[in-house]
Order: sequence, then structure tokens, then C-alpha cells
Amino acid sequence: MNSHKNAKLTPRGREEMVRRLDSMPAAVVAAGFGVSLRTVRKWKSRYRQGGVEALVDKSSRPLRCRSKMTEEVYGEVFSLRQKRLTGDAIAARLGCGRSSVFRALRKLDCSRLASLEVKPPVRRYQWEKPGQMLHLDIKRLGRIDGVGHRKAGTRQVYRRRPGWEYLHVCVDDASRVAYTAIHPDETAESAVEFLWHAVAWYTERGMRIERVLTDNGACYKSRKFREACQEFGIRHKRTRPYRPQTNGKAERFIQTALKEWAYAQTYTHSWKPKRGA
Repeated sequence: MNSHKNAKLTPRGREEMVRRLDSMPAAVVAAGFGVSLRTVRKWKSRYRQGGVEALVDKSSRPLRCRSKMTEEVYGEVFSLRQKRLTGDAIAARLGCGRSSVFRALRKLDCSRLASLEVKPPVRRYQWEKPGQMLHLDIKRLGRIDGVGHRKAGTRQVYRRRPGWEYLHVCVDDASRVAYTAIHPDETAESAVEFLWHAVAWYTERGMRIERVLTDNGACYKSRKFREACQEFGIRHKRTRPYRPQTNGKAERFIQTALKEWAYAQTYTHSWKPKRGA
């Protein structure tokens, strides 16, 4: 039972009220408990029929629902929804209530038209040897010049506008070995510089880079980046537009870096410390 805070009677109070009826008039008992005479007689009748167990609140749910949809109606709703009919059109076609139709659509998990489309199976791939494919991506991060108002607990915080810095990310497809660097922008010059350092870093670890996979950012489509790939003998591949999951290994690494590094603790600045500091 879940009585509200202003309830005058609980099951124990009803039992006490019924017990007092043996020695006191019903009107006196009703006045003592602050309820109506009709309420006293109702609980007395229930006690006679079922004992103490009958003094507990019963469910207000109806025993029968004449407007309940049958399985056949659910099937008709689903077949009409597959024809891309709206909920209002289905309700008018079947003569059902609008709320009942929309409730059925939610139950059938087809309230959105996108849920009717057959989703293509997830295609997972992984290259056999390290260096055969590198995933490149860039994440923009705001420079830090102090603790923000969320961590400080007050909005009376003076904040300059320090601008942005860009985290360049590189993940090897086979070994998942990652290399990152922060650059002041995401121009072609920074992308080429990052590629130079990344290739040198992987070469020191015995990996010969054969391919790189990037999105369709302006820095990756530039002539300078194309010439840098040709100089290294690297084949450059780009993802299809609006398909970030193709470069999902770099996307997943960026999310992990944000959670476990960029937003893991409160920083007061974002500049690099000097060596030996």
C-alpha cells in the first residue's frame, strides 16, 4: 500500500476503528477518527466479509477493459504503419482512439518511421599487420585559463577567451597503438606536421605505414597533405560523407581521451610545463 501523506486511515487505523465499533456508536467513532459515517460503515462491511486482510486498499484497476486492443487489431495497426500511415490516419481507418493507436505504436516499437527501416548489419574489420592502416582524426578543445563556474560553484568567475587548441589523433588499426599531439590549429600545415611526427614515431617501433584513413576535413583534402602522403609512399583513403563510423577506431579513442584525460579532473591551465619542471 502506498498511502498519501494526508491519509487519515491506514490498515492498522482501520482495524482499530472496526474494533471500537463493538463498544461505541458509529457516529462517535467517525468523529473520533475524523472521517464520515459512510467511511466507517464501508470498512466495517469489508471487515465482515474478509477479515483484517480486507482492510488493505484494493487496486483501482478495472477488471475488464472494453476498449482493449486485441492481437488482430495490433496486427492491423502494424501493417498500416508499414505503409507509412500516420497515427491519426490509422486511428481514422480502424475507428480506434488516437491515444490507443499511439500507445500500440510505442508497444510495437514503430512510433518512428526510422524504426521500420531494415538496418544494415554492422561490418567490423581489422587489418592483419601493424602499419597497414592508420586512423587519423582531430578534436577541438578549449584552452584552459582557470577553473570554470561549474567547478568553482559560482558564476562570479573572470574568464578570458583563450581560444582553441586541436588534438590530432592517430590510431593503428591492427595493434591499436595510438599517437597524439596538440597543435594550435587544424590547417594543412599542422596536419602535415602531425603526419611527419606520427610516421617517425611508428617507424621507431618497427611499423611501416602503408595507408591512412581520414574524414573529409579541409586539411586532409589539401594538396599539401596529398603531397606528404606521396612522399612517404602512403595511400590516403577518406571516409564517405556522413559516415563517421568508418573511422570509428579514432572516434572511440577520442571519446576515451576526453573521459579519462581532458575531463577527468579540474585543470587550472592548459599550457605545457617546461622540461625539468
